[in-house]
Amino acid sequence: MARTKSPNYEAQQQNILENAARLFAEQSFPSASIAQLAELCGMSKPLLYHYYRDKSHLLFDIADTYVDKLVGIVDAAARQGLPADAHLRLLIERFMEEYASSRHYHMVLVQDVKFLGETERKQVKAKQAGVVAAFAELIARLRPELPAAQVKPVTMTLFGMMNWTFTWFRADGAIDRAGMARIVSQLFLHGVYGCGEGTDHERVSEGAPR
Repeated sequence: MARTKSPNYEAQQQNILENAARLFAEQSFPSASIAQLAELCGMSKPLLYHYYRDKSHLLFDIADTYVDKLVGIVDAAARQGLPADAHLRLLIERFMEEYASSRHYHMVLVQDVKFLGETERKQVKAKQAGVVAAFAELIARLRPELPAAQVKPVTMTLFGMMNWTFTWFRADGAIDRAGMARIVSQLFLHGVYGCGEGTDHERVSEGAPR
């Protein structure tokens, strides 16, 4: 007979995921152990295995769940029917909000997906490619004269700006997250000469790139 799920099964599973994302982000996937995770979650290893069969299962669930959230942001923005410029600005703002609020998930996605099995890695990468394609399509609409060969490099440059801001930016500094998203939008769309137009002029939160 199959084991009946407890009433708080989903909440416990989410707790495990949150702790696993933090552990993997701080120690890296190869270095983290199930024993450490069980201790963080306040449960035994056998109980943890009731939720996840191994570390790879956890890694896939973290990455896949997080990418699904990013896909959801892309889909929600597309439904608003905005002009390309406003659409891209909205995506930048929403993605940077998500990166900041899901920092550990984001770090795992960036640094640990390579440790997934081929099938799982391809699934996550395919969803990521769809997200990148959505940004690339907007950029191509904004700059139709841009050579096709340059669209992806330009798009990935934008992701480079967004992906790593969370490593040094402090939301309790002089500029909040929305203000930082505006800076990224202006810098990407108009270069350094466009910064200060529609953005905060105050000093960005103190913090050095790591």
